[in-house]
Amino acid sequence: MRLQQKVAVITGAGSGMGKAIATLYGKEGAKVVVSDLNEASAKETAEEITASGGEAIAVVANVAKEEDIQNLIDTTVNTYGTVDILVNNAGIMDNFEPAGDIEDDKWELVFAVNTTSVMRATRKVMPIFLEKQQGVIVNVASAGGLYGARAGATYTASKHAVIGFTKNTGFMYAPQGIRCNAIAPGGVETNIGTSMTNINAFGIGRTQAGLALNPRTGKAEEIAKVALFLASDESSFVNGTVITADAGWTAY
Repeated sequence: MRLQQKVAVITGAGSGMGKAIATLYGKEGAKVVVSDLNEASAKETAEEITASGGEAIAVVANVAKEEDIQNLIDTTVNTYGTVDILVNNAGIMDNFEPAGDIEDDKWELVFAVNTTSVMRATRKVMPIFLEKQQGVIVNVASAGGLYGARAGATYTASKHAVIGFTKNTGFMYAPQGIRCNAIAPGGVETNIGTSMTNINAFGIGRTQAGLALNPRTGKAEEIAKVALFLASDESSFVNGTVITADAGWTAY
């Protein structure tokens, strides 16, 4: 098993890509800390892992809150003694608003969940990784973090920031045995669309042409396999980079 006895924290693991990553990590021997805003979903994922012979606990966390991230990592260390792998997966969409229609509260919420949480969780685990001189961070970004025609301006900017943060973190801590990489999925079958409440007609109209180029929609399990590669020693020479997983959309 590729993650035998590793301790992995995964945010947004109650559903979608996070759940698929948590489940796969559990099968590969990791002790999984399933974090999600939804307590029932987090517990369900953890129970599925343990029912399959793995080891997991559920920790409720709103990643937009600093105190919840502190509690998440502290609970992990108190339970398993350390953290080896951090997967920053939790995220929300905007409503496809272009720049002229952005409202401050929506901008701040999307950045709090998609970007600031990545920084805070990384900051929290860094002393643990530095003491051990090893550690892995996997950030779930988006094809929207590489190009401008996949979402609204807020989501696009938030995911571009995640990619920049990933590259800088990977570079800064490489001598200390710490790796930080990102996955940039295209359209994947998840429930992230439920975070959209009032889709901007102009914005969605502008992005339709780009979205129509998707060769197909991805499965959460396909993204999980990339996350497993990045968390395992198989990717020991991969650092500070972004793996695009979109069935070839970016080739167009």
